[in-house]
Amino acid sequence: MILNRMAPVLPPLAWGAVAGVSTPRGPLTPAAALTSIGLSLVVGGVAGYLARSRWAMIAAPAVFAVVFEIVRTGAEGPSVDAPQGGLFGVLALLAGRGVHGLLALLPMLVGAACGAGLARSGSGAGRVRHWLGRTLIGVLAMIVAALAIGVALPASTAPITGERAVAELTAIPSGSHRLGLMIRGRDTAKPVLLFLPGAPGAAERGAVRKHLSALEDHVVVATLDRRGGGSSYPTLEPTATLTPASETGDILAAANYLKTRFGKDRIYLLAHSGGTLPAVLAVQQRPELFHAYVGVGQAVNTGAADRVQYADTLAWARGHRDRDLTAALEAVGPPPYAGMYGYEPMLLAESKVYATGNGQGGLDESLAAPEYTLLDKVHLVTGFLDAYDRYYPKARDLDLRTLVPRLAVPAYFIDGADEVPARSRLLDDWYATLVAPHKEHTVLPGAGHRSLYEQPDRFTDILVGRVLATGVRT
Repeated sequence: MILNRMAPVLPPLAWGAVAGVSTPRGPLTPAAALTSIGLSLVVGGVAGYLARSRWAMIAAPAVFAVVFEIVRTGAEGPSVDAPQGGLFGVLALLAGRGVHGLLALLPMLVGAACGAGLARSGSGAGRVRHWLGRTLIGVLAMIVAALAIGVALPASTAPITGERAVAELTAIPSGSHRLGLMIRGRDTAKPVLLFLPGAPGAAERGAVRKHLSALEDHVVVATLDRRGGGSSYPTLEPTATLTPASETGDILAAANYLKTRFGKDRIYLLAHSGGTLPAVLAVQQRPELFHAYVGVGQAVNTGAADRVQYADTLAWARGHRDRDLTAALEAVGPPPYAGMYGYEPMLLAESKVYATGNGQGGLDESLAAPEYTLLDKVHLVTGFLDAYDRYYPKARDLDLRTLVPRLAVPAYFIDGADEVPARSRLLDDWYATLVAPHKEHTVLPGAGHRSLYEQPDRFTDILVGRVLATGVRT
């Protein structure tokens, strides 16, 4: 009798344990997502049939969710941690547990309804289909079907005509991981440029395609999704190995791949914002791989910049009598913080406190890009949250003023005049003492932190007219 009562619980219990071990962050690839949908339908169907009750629609997903959460307790990051308040907390909940609920709990509910209906109908699938068609479950079943179709759709990038053109989305090896790479150019005989985007877990194919497509006439542009972001989100684990050294290794792996793939002796390296720290370290370690380095919104010591920005933001909030922002800043205190939630008030207020540009190059542009699958787009959000939370505390104390006194390749720096002042001052300090075969620092009026996207024509002119044309070599 006890076994009979327990039987409906066993399938979701077992599936929750397996999923918690194999996919602690939820399905990370289209194949894993389709597997989750299919298995959840089957598990729910079996549970519903054995229970012979619609209560299985609640019980089966609940058992799965509880077991899954218990088994995956070792995973770290906002998308898997206990829910938090604030915008970042809501995004983490929706993109993490919310999406996994759509891929596992919703199909399990539908399956349980079908199984219970089949067991109770007594006359087979015909009456079940009739019942489905007249209830909310039928609508939910259509949503599950649409979701399966959506996650199965591949990413794509527009073709480029020409005998020596290249336009592809690929994945390249870096240690035990495979990182997403978008490669585009009209002529593979042209120089190769590797671009590393900004924040930890950053992936910016959409912004690159929208604003920097003109570069494809002059170079082969290879845009890397950093580990833990976008198409590279599945590489996030184990998070303990996500460090500045691993990021540097990823850049060197991509540079070596591009050299070999296109038969070049060296490539150009372009990095933005937080991506500039491991990029500079990569150039320092392996200068023979690079023609030149270009840093946009160059970071020098992010921890020091954070402390000044916090003071600026608190002063602005008090001066403008913004009580909510003042209270939020006072509650967290000055940085550094153990995770990313402490940085939320300061980051969200940046555009109010400083004139930081026109907003071009934001996350929304990659969310709309066909170069990412539906799951990749979800991982643009979870990647930013989880990678920032796990990586940033390990990188914020890096100080290029002491770590990198010289570079063995030409170094170019491009900034917006409206960059956060603390960041600009730190770059000025480092630039003044940096020894390199050639160095230039260009400031673009009217641009902010994302100057390469905010003034793409001017940025392209500098890259082509100065970096590529001067041909300064070591």
